[in-house]
Amino acid sequence: MIRTKHFIKRKIGTQFVIAAVGEASKTFNGVISINATGAFIWDQLEKNMTMDELVSAMTEYYDVDSATAREHATAFVDRLKEVGAIAE
Repeated sequence: MIRTKHFIKRKIGTQFVIAAVGEASKTFNGVISINATGAFIWDQLEKNMTMDELVSAMTEYYDVDSATAREHATAFVDRLKEVGAIAE
């Protein structure tokens, strides 16, 4: 999976958001508020990586077991897929 060019991450104060740009903004209005973990996942998805690679990156960066990392990553990635922010 990899991020599409139709969404960008921005930091507003201490918060992060993902917003649609260009043509994607015609079908997705608003922003997705994300926490630091979401920002980490978003940054990792700049690379074309599998879910297993993403989970591995999370367990290396955070003090979390792989089952918890997979649960959180899957939920976040599924949301990003719904809006077209990432592609397989």
